[in-house]
Amino acid sequence: MTTPPGFGPPMPIQPPYGAAPAPYGAVPPAPYGGPVPPAPYGAAPHPPYGAPADGPEFMAHDRRNSVIVDPNGVSLEINGHTMDFPWAAVATVHHAPSPHGGAVLMVAVAHPSGMLYECRIDARRKAQLHQWLAELGPVLHHYLANRA
Repeated sequence: MTTPPGFGPPMPIQPPYGAAPAPYGAVPPAPYGGPVPPAPYGAAPHPPYGAPADGPEFMAHDRRNSVIVDPNGVSLEINGHTMDFPWAAVATVHHAPSPHGGAVLMVAVAHPSGMLYECRIDARRKAQLHQWLAELGPVLHHYLANRA
């Protein structure tokens, strides 16, 4: 069984043995546990991995699926397959309770190409669903309101 396109991050490709060196001015990766090299001139600084980022965050999950909204974008995990959407690759995000009743949060990410990616999270209790809906709206508004 093959994985549908768009699921998961791309697989890293190792350069062949004897490959050409990095171009002039490229910053080499930091050695494990070593200091982080400075960013190239004119590059926007970014916080180190694990550092708190600026902006609100939202997370909802059940046994199989999850949704994370943070300053980096939107991540959907469906049955172990993760789809990461940086904010530049998000046209809009829709969210609503399931129309069939129950306590299910539905989140859909609309890609600029028109593709729609949906994730459903079982809240198990209506109170949890209402809490998620109350938290998710303001977080999405924060990231999507002032876009061009």
